Amino acid sequence: MKAVSKKKAHFKLKLMAYCVGIPLALSVAGVVAKDLASDLGVSGEVKEPALEHIEQSELNDLVATDPFAAFILAFDVGDELFEIQANELDGVGANVGNGERFAKYPRMDLDEYGQWAAHMPARTTGPNGQACNECHLRPFNDGAGSIAGNNVRDPKRTGDISQFITRQPPHVFGIGAKQKLAEEMTAKLHAIRDAAIAKAQNTGYPVTKTLATKGVYFGKFTAMPYGAHDFSMIEGIDEDLTIKPLQWKGVDLNIRGFVRDAENNELGLQATELVGMDEDADYDGVANELGVGDITALAIYQAGQPRPVTKTELASLGLMELSSQEKKSIKKGKKAFKQAKCDTCHKPTMYLYDPIFSEPSQQAAYRDDMFPSGDNPADHGLTPEKAIKFDLTKDMPDNVMELANGDVVNLGNFKKHIDGRTIVNIFSDLKRHDLGLDVAEDVDEKGTGESVFITQPLWGAGSTPPYMHDGRSPTIADAIMHHGGDAAWSRTAFTNFPTSKKKALVDYVNNNILLLAEEEEEGEEGGAEESSHTGPFSDVTSRFEDRFKLR
Repeated sequence: MKAVSKKKAHFKLKLMAYCVGIPLALSVAGVVAKDLASDLGVSGEVKEPALEHIEQSELNDLVATDPFAAFILAFDVGDELFEIQANELDGVGANVGNGERFAKYPRMDLDEYGQWAAHMPARTTGPNGQACNECHLRPFNDGAGSIAGNNVRDPKRTGDISQFITRQPPHVFGIGAKQKLAEEMTAKLHAIRDAAIAKAQNTGYPVTKTLATKGVYFGKFTAMPYGAHDFSMIEGIDEDLTIKPLQWKGVDLNIRGFVRDAENNELGLQATELVGMDEDADYDGVANELGVGDITALAIYQAGQPRPVTKTELASLGLMELSSQEKKSIKKGKKAFKQAKCDTCHKPTMYLYDPIFSEPSQQAAYRDDMFPSGDNPADHGLTPEKAIKFDLTKDMPDNVMELANGDVVNLGNFKKHIDGRTIVNIFSDLKRHDLGLDVAEDVDEKGTGESVFITQPLWGAGSTPPYMHDGRSPTIADAIMHHGGDAAWSRTAFTNFPTSKKKALVDYVNNNILLLAEEEEEGEEGGAEESSHTGPFSDVTSRFEDRFKLR
């Protein structure tokens, strides 16, 4: 199964002008501290930094002349940053202590000057890897993690192993649509809240409104006429009524913030927008490890990941063999899933009105007012007016496929409903739920509740065992049996199903898989001729031409 990659010479020349004409920022700050056993000066004599960086200003310039080219370039730069193993000259890792650069578990015991406990911002884990795809690797890049890749966290920084928690790395496919759903749902909830406040002020009486959007109920909000409001009846969301779709606890607003935090904690690569310019806040001898443009590229790359697919969809296109018995079981499982009310939280489908993803977001709630460093994003060229945008239904770069009959389809694009809305088969309500004592942790990491988690999307579930927030469940059936609290009724219903219906329900969930089609290499027989443009972004041309053909 391979992705389409066919060249058009005139278009290649046009794109090469974009790629060659943009100087990439490769500079890394010099040594500012010498607290690790390694000597960066010696490393620099025989090695170069591995990461290729890009300035925000370079992306902004391209946005002004060709917005689609800016998206493709950012995507490919982000792709490289996601998978290339950074080295000590890039600033990967940190001064963990004892001459070490990485740690599989938190080290509050290392509290001397410059060691782990003194890092800023305060770490709760790692650094534990050299590249993003060391954790997001199953069944391929951008996928989920294995048990061995679990992240060990010390949320309260106690140094007490009994207070450690673990997190399973989720896949990042479809994550752009997930953020867009959160943006639209939040806009609706804020509109309901604001209307209630305005009415209470105008009438002088309390006003109570139901908080519901895209078929998801978040309780009720009461606006008081003189400023104080009652949030006691809201459910599964913070009092700011802003949906935070990322992380297991549902605490991160957007992909940019998620990327910034993960790069710092898991890889030890500190973004300037996190710690400030020229700051070596983890004492590894390197400052300015990731610039604003780098974080933009990483955010765009992840937002541009293709949608998960289903086995039945691939079978209908002749891309997968599926027996009639398997199809019947999946169909039967869909009914069982609904009968067990699993779809109450794991909503199979939600819809977007606007499929345009924007980085930074066009919605103020989903972009930085100020960077964590205290800097103004606009001072670094990051503004909604110069945002990189792409269409989730047209522009996804991966999984452009040629079928046996010669038709070309883009299986990365999200489908459109007949009424024009974008279909997002996410199997989630993006709401927090209490899953009961069985999964309660000894420490409440984010103040949301020890047993409270956001509904994990099931798209891609068939490709990404193990399951649950800590990877405790090797199978879907075992994961269901760990559902208590708000999901206790569904667990009981599943338990009481006959064996055939249990299996069908599991088959239905496992029908949702990830697809990442292998691209044809340059010069491969039957593929594209060899490109004269080489370098870290040489495959931008093939992506551009595939998209040009389909648009």
